[in-house]
Amino acid sequence: MKDSCILTAESVTEGHPDKLCDTVADAVVDACLTQDAAARVACEVMATAGKIIAAGEITAAKLPDIPAIICRTVREAGYGGSDYEVEVITHEQSPDIAEAVCGGTETGAGDQGILYGFACDETKELLPLPVVLAHRLTRLLTDARRQGIIPGLRPDGKAQVSVEYRFGVPYRIAAVVVSCQHEDNLPLPELRRDILRHVIRPAMQELPLDEHTEVLINPSGRFVQGGFEADTGLTGRKLMVDTYGGLVPHGGGALSGKDGTKVDRSGAYMARYIAKNIVAAGLAKRCTISLAYAIGKAQPVAVTVDTEYTGIYSDDVLEQAVRTVFNLTPDGMIGTLGLDQPIFRKFCNYGHFTHADAPWERTDMTEVLECVCRAKDMGVSER
Repeated sequence: MKDSCILTAESVTEGHPDKLCDTVADAVVDACLTQDAAARVACEVMATAGKIIAAGEITAAKLPDIPAIICRTVREAGYGGSDYEVEVITHEQSPDIAEAVCGGTETGAGDQGILYGFACDETKELLPLPVVLAHRLTRLLTDARRQGIIPGLRPDGKAQVSVEYRFGVPYRIAAVVVSCQHEDNLPLPELRRDILRHVIRPAMQELPLDEHTEVLINPSGRFVQGGFEADTGLTGRKLMVDTYGGLVPHGGGALSGKDGTKVDRSGAYMARYIAKNIVAAGLAKRCTISLAYAIGKAQPVAVTVDTEYTGIYSDDVLEQAVRTVFNLTPDGMIGTLGLDQPIFRKFCNYGHFTHADAPWERTDMTEVLECVCRAKDMGVSER
């Protein structure tokens, strides 16, 4: 990292059209897994004014009532759940893919993919500060709407935070941007005052705004029309919001709408789990894990560890420890993290790695990693 730089991350509320499509897709996955833990689901959702379409490949013991799931999820996000024409187009998983994934003695990867996991000691969440702050803003924005703290707020919204770093350490907040949907009769000056008071300042307690921080609240002015009426929503279009805010590499695969055999999801969660345990164990200050898979193959074709020269052991030793400690097959990742359970909708919003109760956020492997790293390092030294 340069001596001085600015890093930026964004977040969106659960009423944002893209994120609401993610939530619907994950609600469908959960409904399938509730009835069949072995269900294979790849659900995509697209929505626009007056129309919601769910499509994909679902192989399950029983197909859930997807139209009802869609209407309920949209209504719970703060919109009229019955104000849309709903169309569902699904079929079973390709038999060729099914044979490649389930035809052997152990489950193969549902597709090829490169997955990244990251952790750093910058915050208690072991995430970069801009990512944490951006999600905190949108959580507070939603809380302010749901609890009536700011009357007149509507579900759609987003936030962005720019943090100035000096010598690799967060130094000050350079800029904050918040855009929120509101009712037509809410005066803009009043809205801006309340957002600053009830959302922005409480979110920035660790690193308060200073006189030079640029604060932009609804910079475009009025934001009355929102949600699907204003913008088309699509599953998988908020990859950086879901992960590390664009501050870490991304393999390109979306998380939502997929069961655990899809390594886009399970591999990304496992990579985060590994990276977080490495940092939590004090084995490195920063850690990026990369996993690569081939469709139908259980074992990853590549595993890499990059601690950016902050590790107390070499990256090679850490890689050996990771391969020893963690089962990186789809079956292993599903079993370790409980990905055959209906848990996905719960963790869909405000970043998949900010939820302390998510199974991939546990730090229960720190002692094992320390012991294995010590043993591996001794073996390398003796040679």
